This record gives sequence, C-alpha cells and structure tokens, in this order.
Amino acid sequence: MTLAEPLTTERPHAEQPEPGCHVTILTDRCAGCQECIVRCPTEALHLDPARWVVVADDAACAGCRQCVRTCPFSAILVDGPVQVGPRAVLEATHPSTLEGDTAELRPGFGSLAEAEAEASRCLSCPDPTCLRGCPAHNDIPGFIAAVAAGDLGQAHEVLRRTTVMPDICARVCDQAVQCEGACTWSLAGGTPVAIGALERFVADHAPVPPPRVVSDDAEGLSVGIVGSGPAGIGAAFELVSRGANVTVYEADDAPGGLLRWGIPAFTLPSEVSGRPWRQLQEAGVDLRCRSKVNPSDLDGLLERHDALVLAHGAGLPLRLPVPGADLPGVEDATSFLGRAKAALAEGRPLPDFSELSGRPGAGPPVVLVLGAGNTAMDVARSARRLGARAVCVDWMDRRFAPVRTDELEEAEAEGVEVRFATTLRSLEEVDGRVGRAVLSRTVQRRAGERPEIVKGAGEVQAVDVVVAAMGYRIDPEFAANLPGTPVRREANGVPDRRWQASGILANPAPAFARHRPVGRLALGRETALAVSALPFRERTWVAGDALVGPSTVVEAMAQGRQVARAVVKARPRRPGQSPDSRPLRVLVAYESLGGHTQRVAEAISRELADRLGPVTTLPLERVGPAELANCDLLVVGTWVEGFVVAGVGPAKTTRRWLEGLPRLPGKRVAIFCTYGVSPKATLPVMRRTLEAKAATVVTQAAFGPREAAGAGPFGTGPFGAAAFAHQLAQRAYPERVPTLLVD
Repeated sequence: MTLAEPLTTERPHAEQPEPGCHVTILTDRCAGCQECIVRCPTEALHLDPARWVVVADDAACAGCRQCVRTCPFSAILVDGPVQVGPRAVLEATHPSTLEGDTAELRPGFGSLAEAEAEASRCLSCPDPTCLRGCPAHNDIPGFIAAVAAGDLGQAHEVLRRTTVMPDICARVCDQAVQCEGACTWSLAGGTPVAIGALERFVADHAPVPPPRVVSDDAEGLSVGIVGSGPAGIGAAFELVSRGANVTVYEADDAPGGLLRWGIPAFTLPSEVSGRPWRQLQEAGVDLRCRSKVNPSDLDGLLERHDALVLAHGAGLPLRLPVPGADLPGVEDATSFLGRAKAALAEGRPLPDFSELSGRPGAGPPVVLVLGAGNTAMDVARSARRLGARAVCVDWMDRRFAPVRTDELEEAEAEGVEVRFATTLRSLEEVDGRVGRAVLSRTVQRRAGERPEIVKGAGEVQAVDVVVAAMGYRIDPEFAANLPGTPVRREANGVPDRRWQASGILANPAPAFARHRPVGRLALGRETALAVSALPFRERTWVAGDALVGPSTVVEAMAQGRQVARAVVKARPRRPGQSPDSRPLRVLVAYESLGGHTQRVAEAISRELADRLGPVTTLPLERVGPAELANCDLLVVGTWVEGFVVAGVGPAKTTRRWLEGLPRLPGKRVAIFCTYGVSPKATLPVMRRTLEAKAATVVTQAAFGPREAAGAGPFGTGPFGAAAFAHQLAQRAYPERVPTLLVD
C-alpha cells in the first residue's frame, strides 16, 4: 500500500498566523487499533471504516505529537510547530539589598485573568501524562479546567483528593522533572503548562481546607507516627480523615521536619510551611515534640498503638571523606540551614560570622559549600543574606548537574559563585580553624559517568566556613531494623501496558526536563509507592525518605497517604485487643502452563470463599506490590518443572517471581504445587524463599495425579482442595474457623 494523504481543510492564509501541522498516516503500518484516536486531545484523528486505517484533519491538529508517541506501530508522522501560545513568564524578584532579606522571591500569578490565560494552554488530554509524572497523581487537567472556568473552590476540591499540601508543593516541587516535564507539550519538545504556578494560585487565593472526617474506616484505631515531615503530614491527614487516633512523635522542638529547618523562607515562607501542623493539631492530632524515637523504642510503641508509621526521614549527612573534615568551622547543611534560618528570622547575624568579620582587615566571611544541588543553593543563598561571600563547588559538569535550573540562575543572580567540574581535595587549618581548601579540577564527558580528577597541584581557596551539602542518608540503626530499606526507585522488566500506551515513555528525555528521563523516573516512583503499602515489620509501615532515601516533598507526602490507606485496610490490632471482624482479603496467585494448576487454584479459591470470604484469583504475572498489600492471606501455586533424574522444582517463572518479591513481614502465606511424577524439593524451595522474605508459611500441599483423577482438588478427600483450604483457614485464622475433623 502507499502512503495515505491526510484529510485537510483548506483555510485562507490570513486565518493562519503561523504555519500549521501536517499529519502523515503510514497506511501500510496502521492497524486501525485506534490508540491514537482515543488519546488525541483535539479530535484531529478519525477512523476510515472502509479501509480500517486512521485519517487526520490537519486543521484540528495542535502538534502535540501524542499520536506519534502512542502509536504502537510507528505509523504516524507530524510535521510543523506545536500550536500553543507562549508560557507565562514569572521572573524572580531579587531585593535591592539582599542582606537580611527573607521575602519570598518567586511571584505567583497576579490576577485570575493571568491564571486563566495560562490554564487555557492545557489540552485536557484524555490520558494525561502530567498526572503520571506527578508523584501524588493530582488530577491536573481537572483542577486546571476549574481555574480556566474561574472556580477556585472547585479547583481545591479536585486537588484535595490527592494532596494535602498544594501550597507547599507548588513552591518547592521540581516540576520540570515531574508534572511539567511530563506535560504533552514538553514531550513534544515545547514548553509545558505552568502547572506549579497554577497550583500555587489556587492555594494562595482560596484557603487550603483542613482535614475533615470523610469515613469511620479507622475508628478506634490507634496509630503512632514517627516524624512530622512531609511523609508524616501526609499520613496524619489521611488517618484523621478516616477517624483514627493519631499520635506523632517528633525529635525536634517544633514540627515540620525539612519544611521547617531545611527550606529557606525566601522559597517557602514560614506561614505556609507551618499551615499543615496548625490544622492537624486543631483536628485533634496528639503532637509530641522533643520525643526522639530510637530503634529500641519500636516494640514499646507497638504495645501502645495498633500500628506504627515510620516517617523519620533520612537526615544523616554524607560523611566528608577528606583530610581536615573535622576542623572547627566545618559543618553539615542541616546544621547550617537551621542556624541560618533562625538568625534571619530574628534579624541577627550568626555569631561566628560576626567574629570572622570583626578581624582586622577582614572582608566578608567566605563560605565554601560542597555540592551544587538544590540544598547547596539554599545554603549559599542563605549565607549571602547573612553577609557572606558564597562559593559552591561540585565535581559534576554543569551540563549534568541535578540542580534546578531556576535555583541555579537565582543563586548566581544573587552573587553566588558556582564552580562546576571542581572537587575538594583537602582542608587546612589556619589559626585553630579551617582556613584553606585545596581544590582540583575534574572532567566528566557523559551524564551518569563518574567525573575524573585532573592531576596537578590544585588550587588553594581561602575559606572561613565550610558547609557539606552533598546529600543525606538513612540512619543505619533504623535501616538495620528495617531490612530492605532503602527501596530502589526503579521499575524492572516490561512496563505496565497502561504506562507504555500513555506515551510518557516515548520521549526519553525532554529538553524542558533538563534531559532527565521523566517517564522512567515516574515509573520508578510508582514502584516505591506501591511497596510503601507493605509493612516492613509486624504492624509497622515506612514512608518518605526513611523508605527510599533522600527524595522530594511531594513524593514523601504521597507515600505517607498511601501508607495510611494501607494501615486502614489492614486494621492491625494490638495483642489483647478485640479481634477484627471485617471480611478477610484473600489472594490466590498461580503459575499454570497447561491449565491444571489454574483449575486447582480456582477450586481452592471456591473452598476458601466458603470459609473466609471473597477471594481474588490471579496469575502470578498480574500480582505486584499493590495486590500483595491488599491481601491478608496469600496462596501461591505452581507446577513442577524439570525431570526427576536431573532435578525438579518450582516452574522457572515462579522462582523468578518469588525471588523478586519485596519483604513480606508477618504476611500469612500458603503454598501448593501440582505434579505428574514427584514434587521432590518444590515446596521446600518455595518455603525457604518466602521465609527469607519474612513471610509466615502456614501450610503447604502437593496435588498429584491421584488427586486430579478422583477425590483430589475438586473433591472433599483428605488430600483435596477442600481439606487444604480448611487446614489453611484453620491454621491462619483459628479464631474464625473450627478444627477440621476427618473420618
């Protein structure tokens, strides 16, 4: 077949202020699957029923290339520019006198008309990739449509379904590698909708609603939360809205975690960062500050609460591995940011800065910041406001540094000297404190490549204060008590078809996203979000930086809410409490080649349904962290693979699935297999693998030809599905199922 010319609608040249788009359909490739049609936001694509191929209307095409990204057969080409107006420009407003100024620098929209104009750039995509790029899964087209209609109350109603901190996230999110980087305009090589600025406009011009009780799902449930940062806030909001009794343990003297001490007021005003805790305390959350929790305290807290949520963050700074790291005048970013924020809020200088400035002939103190990421920019910009000269060094090439472009530009506009491709070799003492830094140049040719240090004598930089802002790590004592943390935010294997079909993975690294792989990053966050719903110890869940290591505010908040929902679904009870009477959630997962194991699994499911309640039956390939988190009892079945002489065991697919499981502490599991000659070590292998994941295997069974032929899986004999199901139910939940009597 030849190329099919798209349908076009001719319009006078005067009606087209700029060249439009031209869509070409490769008819020899088009299968008529209509993936492109259902996702086209402008209805520019239609199906020709006579030829069963797609046809296009150039006049309706906006050039978003969503069809190109979603076509599974690469049958569509689009030529021409994106048909969208320019994005609103909101320049940072730097004060004329920087020293001592803590006013917020980044402006929001000044009027509803400005916000409506930006909102009109949104295409309201049928399968919005921006939603997948947002860690909280905000309904971005929904709230933007409300803004475009001038209804800020409705915009808030849309946002509150998925976020409890729109005012905070709008200010601190790195939207370029999340929602805005995943906007269809960004994926098409253009400039995305200013989603963050629109979210901020909604939050700034309509009060952010306090938590409200929407159900009694968690009534009577006592939950302790360790940590009051973004993850703790998300969990507390969700639990309070379900009627739970919530107690929060915070080591510092005030709540907020990173939001309070780690983000300067010129980026996140204290009035905004403190809002969630004012509302939570008014809603009845028992906040206990100066209550440090150590790993040894967890068992005691579990005696006090039905469930624990560990949201203590990853606040330990990475160690500075150079000579002189222990000299006076060297500190970590956490310490410096806390001191600097307090000093600026109180309008006073830092004591050590005053001493340094008071030396004869001394100029302003020189603060050397190690690192050039977002935290380093906060440190350097705070130092400038305290009257210091700030120098940042980072061994990465400027092209590959993970810093936000706007933060880097703002810092340099404020006089921060940022030296990329530079690393610290050593620190030297002068007059009893740090006084000199020996620096070396580095070379980095590609992103992801480790920079190489250039040999040579190096450069000596006079310094007065050195602040290490190279990142943070999880407390190793807590990590030792939470095997499996930190969880890697990466997706293995073939992505879910819904993610592939959305088109977010088709443009690997948009320019607006600083050439970061927004689709893969979003998919990795999704994996961690699903794992967060699984407990890491008996009645203990983990969220935020404590789960994945240093991450983002919105990601931590989303995990906190996810954990809270998992706690409510599980409804754990302390020993001695009245047992939970809700229906159990049972999942039977199987691997079947010829259908025999599937039939056994279905028979077991029917028998368990009679004893315990509704049962979900799924093939292993469809069972992931979300399904595991939503079941109380897991049954895993497989067939025996191999030859008796050479060795047999669980099917290879089952072995890979078992080995790839996250930890399942306390999860009740039963296992079974079907075999033709002998199961041999099949069940022991399955049991060992599951127990290594901290699961509790309550029973097991092997179904051979005898059971299949007669009284077995479909009968009620001692070796059948009925006997297996009853024994499983009785061992897993003896309080609900009487002991089986076999004649």
